[in-house]
Order: sequence, then C-alpha cells, then structure tokens
Amino acid sequence: MARNTGSSSGSTPAASSSGSSAAAAAAAAAAAAAASNAKQKQRSPRFSLSSNLILDKWKTMIGCVCLAIASYFGYLGYLETRVNTPFDHQKMVVHAGLEQPDRYWGSYRPLTYFGMKTRDPHSLVMGLMWYTPSNLGPGGQGIRHWCEQGDKLDSYGWTHHDGRSFGVQEIQDLPFELKTSFVKYPEGKQYGGDWTARISVRNTTRAWDKSISLIWYVALDERTNGHIKYVSDDKSPEPGVYGEAQGLGEFQVRFHAVKGKILHKSYLSTVAPSLAKLKDTLFSHFRAFADKRGNRFIGLPGEIVSQNGLPSSNPEPNFIAIQITAEVDFTLDITYQSTSGFSLGESIPKPPTGRAYQDSLQAKIAQFEQRFEDRFQLKQKGHSPEEVRFARNALSNLLGGIGYFYGSSRVQSVYTKNPVPYWKAPLYTAVPSRSFFPRGFLWDEGFHGLLISAWDIDIELDIICHWFDLLNVEGWIPREQILGVEALAKVPEEFVTQRNSNANPPTFFLTLKKLLTSHRAELSQNGRLATLERLYPRVQAWFNWFNTTQRGEVLGTYLWRGRNATTTRELNPKSLSSGLDDYPRASHPTDKERHLDLRCWIALAAGVMAELSTLLGKDDAKYYETASYLTDNVRLNRLHLAPYSEQYADWGLHTDQVKLKRPPSMAPQQQQRHHHQYYQLPEMQRVTGELPTYQFVDSAFGYVSLFPLLLEQLDHDSPYLTKLLNDLRDPEQLWTNYGLRSLSKRSPLYMQRNTEHDPPYWRGPIWININYLAAKALHHYGKIDGPNAALARQIYAELRDNLVGNILRQYKRSGYLWEQYDDTSGEGKGCNPFTGWTATVVLLMAEQF
Repeated sequence: MARNTGSSSGSTPAASSSGSSAAAAAAAAAAAAAASNAKQKQRSPRFSLSSNLILDKWKTMIGCVCLAIASYFGYLGYLETRVNTPFDHQKMVVHAGLEQPDRYWGSYRPLTYFGMKTRDPHSLVMGLMWYTPSNLGPGGQGIRHWCEQGDKLDSYGWTHHDGRSFGVQEIQDLPFELKTSFVKYPEGKQYGGDWTARISVRNTTRAWDKSISLIWYVALDERTNGHIKYVSDDKSPEPGVYGEAQGLGEFQVRFHAVKGKILHKSYLSTVAPSLAKLKDTLFSHFRAFADKRGNRFIGLPGEIVSQNGLPSSNPEPNFIAIQITAEVDFTLDITYQSTSGFSLGESIPKPPTGRAYQDSLQAKIAQFEQRFEDRFQLKQKGHSPEEVRFARNALSNLLGGIGYFYGSSRVQSVYTKNPVPYWKAPLYTAVPSRSFFPRGFLWDEGFHGLLISAWDIDIELDIICHWFDLLNVEGWIPREQILGVEALAKVPEEFVTQRNSNANPPTFFLTLKKLLTSHRAELSQNGRLATLERLYPRVQAWFNWFNTTQRGEVLGTYLWRGRNATTTRELNPKSLSSGLDDYPRASHPTDKERHLDLRCWIALAAGVMAELSTLLGKDDAKYYETASYLTDNVRLNRLHLAPYSEQYADWGLHTDQVKLKRPPSMAPQQQQRHHHQYYQLPEMQRVTGELPTYQFVDSAFGYVSLFPLLLEQLDHDSPYLTKLLNDLRDPEQLWTNYGLRSLSKRSPLYMQRNTEHDPPYWRGPIWININYLAAKALHHYGKIDGPNAALARQIYAELRDNLVGNILRQYKRSGYLWEQYDDTSGEGKGCNPFTGWTATVVLLMAEQF
C-alpha cells in the first residue's frame, strides 16, 4: 500500500514535467509576493508613525504659534484695558448723595456766577443769568451766566461760605451790585430738605441803567430721571416750577418779589440740547414785547418744546427759564421746597422768605465769623478788621468754589492707539479758578486741602475719598479731571486727553502730612481712622506707581515723563507733568535726566507713608528706609549739587546756547510777488548754538533749586542750606518785595518766551503755592537751634510780610486773588479770580503750617 502510493506519486511528476515548472514558478511568485506583502506590512507601521510624528510636530508648532499670537494680542488687550480699569479694592466714597443730607444741596456749579445742584450724578440744576437790556448784544453778548474773564466784571466772589449750609456772594457789574445768597433748611424733610436763595440788585452809580433782567432757570441733565413743568395760576400768582426727579422726589420752586417794582415777566419752557447750551438756547428764543403803555421789553415766548428745531412727539421740557425785568433797587427770593413725604391735606412747612430769611442768614453769618476767628485767630494775632475780612473772603471763595462733577475722563496709554474713556465717576473737589480752570486739578488740590482741612476736616476727607476713587489698577490718577458736558466745554481739545505715563506732583501727601501732624487728635474721632484704613491700599498703590514709573536710570533718581524730545517749536521743552510747565529743564530731553523736584516729592511721600503706616499699625519699615535713603544729604549732593555753583539742580543733556529764530520765509522775488497779498510768516524755531552735553542745569536757579529746602529735606546745619538761604534772599536772584520769583534774574531764560506765542509762565512771576512752602520751611528751620536758625527766622518774617501785604494790596486794587504776581511791580497776573492755592495766604496770616 505504501509502495503503491509512492509509485503513483513518483510517476505523476515524471508524466507532467512542463506543467509542474509553471506551477512552481507561480507558487514561488505567490510566496515572494506574500513575503513582500508581509515585509510591507511589517515596514508600514514604522513609515506611518514617522509621518504622523512630523505632522503632529507641525501641528504643535502651528498651535504654539497661534497660541503665542493669541496670547500676545490678549496681553496687549489686557494692557489696553488697564488704563481704564478701576483699582480693585473697597470704594473710598461709602456715603453718597442723600446719605450725607447736610451736603446734598450746594453751590456745586463753580463755573456759573450762581448755581445750585445736588450731589447726585445726574442732578437737576438751577442757576442765574442776568443782563442789562441796553447792553444786550449779538450772540447773547452781555448775558452773564458762566464765569468768564471776558465779561470783565469789576469783582465777584463769596464773602461768606461754610461749605455746608449757606453762602453770601457779591458781584460788581457796574453800574449794578448784585448780592446772591442761600441758606439750606434740611430739618424735618426728606431728599435733603429746602433752601431759599436771594438775589438783590442795586445801582451803585445812579447814573446809568435803571432796570435789569434776571433769569432763574431749572434744567435737567440729559440722564436725569424726572420731569419739570412751569406753573402760574390765579391761586398762586407768583410764577414757579413744579417737578419730580429721582433723588429729589416732588418739589416746587417759587419766586417772591421782596423789594422793588417788576416791569415785565416772561418764561421759556423748552428742550435744550445739553447743559452746555443753556445760554444759547435762551438767546435763540428772545422776543420783543410791548406792554399796554407801549413800553417795549425783551422777553421769552412761553411753551416752545422742540428738539433740533422740530416739534417733539413727546413734548417734555428739560429747560425752564423765568425772566423778571425789574426796576432797580430790587430783591427777589427764590424758594426750593421739597413736597415729598407728606400725606394729602397735611400742611407742608415752607422755607422762609423776606424778613424771616434775612434773620436766618444773619444768624449764619454771625456763626461763620465766630468760627473763623476760633479756627484762625486773626484778630487775636493783631490783624486789622480789613485784613480779617479779606482772609474770610479768601476762605469763602475756596469753599464756594467746591464743585460736584460726574462723567468720564478721556485717557490714553502707550498700548492704546486712540484715547479711551475712563469709567464714569463723581468728583467732589475745589477748583483753582471759577473763570479759567473750573474743574479738578490733581496738584492744585493738595494745596487746597491744606486750607480746607484747617476749616472742616470732614469736607477735606470727603474730597480725598472722591479723588482716590479715580485711581486705576496701575496706581495712576489722571492729573486733570474734565467731567461732564459743562466742564468739557471750557477745555481746549489739545488738553482733554490724559496720558497714563505722565505724573503730577503728589501734593495730597502734603495734605496727609498736615492731617497727621496738625489734626491727629481729630483723626481718632467720628470714624475718620476707618477712612484712612480704606485709603491706605490706594495711597500705597499711588506711591508705588510714582516710585516705579518715574524712576531714572541711576538708583535714587527720578524724571518727569512726557517731555517732547523732538519739538523744535519750544525754546525749552515743557514738563507739564511737573506742574511747573515751562520752567527750564535740560534743553534736550532724554531718559537719563534727573529731576530734583520729583526726587524730593517722592522722598516726602515715603516719609508720609511711613507715618501713616505707623498710625494704622501697618508694616512701616520699607517706607522709613526709602525716606531715609532719599533724604540722605550725602546721596542728594552727589546726584543734584552742582560742584561749581554749589546750587541744587537738575541734570541732563543741556546747553544754554538756544534761541528762537524765524526760518527764511521765501526768496526776494517771491516776497515781491506776495507784497500786496496776505502772507503768514513761518513760525519761529529753536536754534542750538552748540552741542548739548550731560551736565547740571545750574544756570536755571529758581523754584526747582529750592525743593530740598521747600520740602524740609536739608540737614538743619548743612552749609548748603546756608548758601541756599543767602541765594534766595539775593534781589538779583529770587528775592522781591512781593515774594520769591520763580526764576533767577541771572538765568538765560528769565522772562523768555517758550514759543513766540507762549509768554513766560514759570520763568519769573511769583507763585503763592511755592512761596507758601518756602515760608513753611523757613518757619521750620527757624525753630531748630543751629547755624541757620537766626537767618531762617529773619527771612521768614520778611517773606511773610511781603506776601501778605502784596496779595492784600492787589485784592483791594482789583477785587481779586490772582494766579501769579509780577516780580517787578507785584501786580496780579494770569487768570482771576484764582482762589485755589493763592488762598493759602490765610494760613500765612494765621501762621498755621
């Protein structure tokens, strides 16, 4: 069996040899193919993994790049938003609006001659306009409303104002004298209570016009939630305004003629486009009227409710003006009465008028005058009645210039292509000048606080709280606050945008230092320490912002940012952020500059932070160390004492060989061609006579040179203090019979224009804020036994007499306090009234430092 099988199989191949070869080849090919496929299968995973890895790497790289780009733009977006992101901490203002009823209503519209509003963000506002019919001109010329230097009033200002409950103002607008006053009656009423305002007019010459037109208006802000309506009927013949508003409830405004003869009455009830257009709206609606006797009057047409000149589908007026043309002498009482919170038929107490109002006003005046003497003791110090009256007026004007604003600043950082709005916020603040600067200024406000805190510490703390609620997440506060449509209407466009790289002198540290020294006992009362506790993290962030963003390249040096290094228009590029504007600095701005005044400001700030930290039980060591480092006279002298002049100075890239020169205008033949045509000469440009070098800017001896003295950072026995005292007393340098001039007469830029259009500002004139600091420092050094005490006391007495005497003389001559004073004649210069830091003359008189 087995053999047969083998035989059979052995014969098979032999029998079919050619077919078996083909099959073998096919089988081999198939096997090879299978092997090849198996190898391919074995290789395939290795090839695919490599490709996927490469692809994954590319995807990862692209993803990382996209993530980096997204992160970069996200970070830029984050940096853009930092400039208008509020500081993330508890708000400073914890009691606002009606939570402080005694300060709810007030004369918080300093840019008007007389106006009333509440401390609500979108308050109903009231105010006074007036004109003499014979002097009414085109475009509303002759109508008095906003405080304007162009009105050229003989004088105006508050004679009494306590910052809370009443005020009395005198306005000389020849031939008339107007007196405006108000008294608040908050007792027993909701919504801040009632008030009465009085307007009295008399003719002081008896030679000119016999009539005057008074206009009192009531207006709603564009976002005020409420309505107003003009009312006059047989039962109440006096005209009036009824209304209701959020924050006020229901109210009525009534007019009561107390003295004199009314010649004509009219009113306007309409829609005004904004609070900045009230005067324009009024003037556009004036009409001529004739009475039964044929006498003609300019008056108002009544109900004309329109929007943009077209009838409104919803005729709700937001502006009601009542005009009374009267024969002078004339007295008008205006009452504001809150009528909310009373049941139907219940008798609602009315604010007093006539004799009752006069009695309450006189009581307020007597209380104010007694409190003024208790606070400043000027009679006790031997000042005359005239001097005391002047000092009362100065304080009253500062308090009467406190305003309440609401809106948002326009700000910009290096990370934003265009300006962006700050967050909307309120600001309760004094203003430097009702006519020219009726808004908040950061470095002015610290000086204002020195006087306000001496009068009413709670008003000053309230002001500080409002300012520090404007701190952003970076620790920066915009230096100029232009909040609301009225404030914006008074500012040139070029000054509106605030840049977060630019500082301003941190003068609130002056105010805080005074609170910590002169008012320390008061701080422990009435929850005031809790206010400082809330303030602490904000003022800490503010200090850190200064100490980092304004730091120079060398340890212990600082520079004001914002100087224009490329301008050729300016003789010496301004340092607006320093507050000293055109005061001479290094002629060619660089980041290597050292600014003496800023170093001294930060040294002061560090010292105050140390004292505040100690009072509140915070870590004070680092602030004491910083203050010690920055006030060390050896380090100060190494960085800021010029070796040859031995005067303190800035340091930077500088040359004195600069002048303004007009470029060649055109070729002679072109000049002949344009001889009979108007041709504007090219603007003068700065020409440099030699290459600047890094050096001390000691040719500009002046206010900056005094800062180690002004902020009391020189050792009392320093020989350089002796030299500084002698130099400032030199009439050829800073000394005048009216105060210390801002720049030495020997300086190359003394009284030089910075451009052909800009007169000298801080290059010679006398400024009272710096003179106050000088008097304060001299008083300080005069009390420390040592080689400089006697000289300091002597100069202090002379300087104080010169300052007080000249400011008083100029006030008697002109009726105003001034922004600055001429260093050769003592005459008031700049804008008026400037009752901001010039009002520190009251502290000079009282010797309260």
